[in-house]
Amino acid sequence: MLRPRIIVCLLVHNGGLVKTVGFGSPKYVGDPLNAVRIFNEKEVDELIVLDIDASAQNREPNYELIRNLAAECRMPLCYGGGIKTVEQFQQLVSLGVEKVAISSAAIEHPELISEAAYKVGSQSVVVVMDVKQTGRGDFKLCTHNATKITSYSPAEFATRMESLGAGEVVVNSIDCDGVMKGYPFELVSLVRNVTSLPMTVLGGAGSLKDIEKLIASFGIIGAAAGSLFVFKGIYRAVLINYPRRAEKDALFQQVFA
Repeated sequence: MLRPRIIVCLLVHNGGLVKTVGFGSPKYVGDPLNAVRIFNEKEVDELIVLDIDASAQNREPNYELIRNLAAECRMPLCYGGGIKTVEQFQQLVSLGVEKVAISSAAIEHPELISEAAYKVGSQSVVVVMDVKQTGRGDFKLCTHNATKITSYSPAEFATRMESLGAGEVVVNSIDCDGVMKGYPFELVSLVRNVTSLPMTVLGGAGSLKDIEKLIASFGIIGAAAGSLFVFKGIYRAVLINYPRRAEKDALFQQVFA
């Protein structure tokens, strides 16, 4: 039986893990490999690792780091950052990455979606939509760590990605990033209403209650978070955490009762 996923998202910057607010002000929170080892013990549903430097610096993925992460990781691993070619998709999958995520490359070279889906399977092709609300109240996709705003709406883009063969979309709210005040329901609804693809939502989770509300509203969905799983308390002390299996089961039972 399909069930929602509670997903940890880790950001890599200058070789270390960081957490951002609004895609800026990165705060160092630890070593990637150490974090993966801890999350292994906590039986995390899925792990997303995003290298926030690679595309912005126009460089390839750090294959050595990815190889080490994949070797350590005992949960499904999704990696994104610096991917522009089908060959890179294939290399990452060969290293043990289950899902490969692209963002700016999907906008600049949409044909890559179909080519990658053919080579590695749609289930391994994930499109991350970094979305910001404009002053007029509408939503637009951004690239290069939110420094470039495109003309694409998230609903329009998700529909196109599905038609090209993407296997999943990640809705990543720039406005909610690191704020920990709840997920962007209006944005999620816009995308959910136009695509049947598996969807993960990232940005805004500040408590398990936020995850519960997201799942209660949208059903079988990926609830991803960064700050929630690396910070603790009002002073945001760095402490890796994740709900125990009993907590997750209780959450799901309450939502689907």
